[in-house]
Amino acid sequence: MVVSLLAASASAWGVLMGLSPVLQIRRMLRQRSSREVSLGYFAILLAGFVLWISYGIAAGNMWLVVPNSIALLVGLTLIAVALRLRREPRRSAP
Repeated sequence: MVVSLLAASASAWGVLMGLSPVLQIRRMLRQRSSREVSLGYFAILLAGFVLWISYGIAAGNMWLVVPNSIALLVGLTLIAVALRLRREPRRSAP
């Protein structure tokens, strides 16, 4: 019982952690800039998420697969938004 409760709690918290980059995406879109975002940092995180997803699948542990899959999708979205913003020409301030 305790292990199941801990697994559910950790998985729920993992989903929240996986969704947290949405705050950074929102800020980038509002500022129309991704200069302050380290793409290398997020690339390393994404590799880790892929490893945890793979391990979770191999172990048959959905408590690992679900939050890491969410984190991977949100991280990929963040990188896509950051790259798109870096390709846009800069606008001068009004």
